[in-house]
Amino acid sequence: MLKLIGLTGGIGSGKSTVAAILRDQAIPVLDADVIARAVVEPGQPAYQEIAQAWPEVIATGDRIDRKKLGAIVFSHAPSRSRLEAITHPRIRDEVAAQAAELGAKWHGLAFLEAALLVETGFYKQLDGLVVVSASEEAQLARVMARDACPRASALARIRAQLPLADKIRLADYVLDNTGSLESIRAQVVRLIRTLSST
Repeated sequence: MLKLIGLTGGIGSGKSTVAAILRDQAIPVLDADVIARAVVEPGQPAYQEIAQAWPEVIATGDRIDRKKLGAIVFSHAPSRSRLEAITHPRIRDEVAAQAAELGAKWHGLAFLEAALLVETGFYKQLDGLVVVSASEEAQLARVMARDACPRASALARIRAQLPLADKIRLADYVLDNTGSLESIRAQVVRLIRTLSST
């Protein structure tokens, strides 16, 4: 029976780093962002619904202009709710299908990497929740370096998210990624050992 564990954190906390370490340890990681993009590809039912709701976001080549769609839904709560109603059930169905496929291949443990596991409540449908935490200074440094943005802009993006402390309160396991790569790798290896033995 596959154990599917949620993996989340805040911007710049390092959940992608943890996901990469898990994959290095031969643990499958489903990526919610990749799945979310796949379910809105041309020909998919969600694509048709988005095209009907917001025809102005269909770019040349029949692709959805994600920036244009984002500008609409993040400035208008009813539009965001409508988009979530279109995409979230499809994302959940695809996660379930991929998890079933992994289970059929005798995998005992896998992770679902997603930024909004807590915000959407999807973590409640999983077999556990891992939150990757880091100090705000570490988050700031990573976001500024990754996105080449000023401190004020990076701080605004961090503060716009659900506070890490709120996610940590709901976590079954917390990985502290404030320190070195060696430190987080050791924590991930210990986590795999713990989850594989329970």
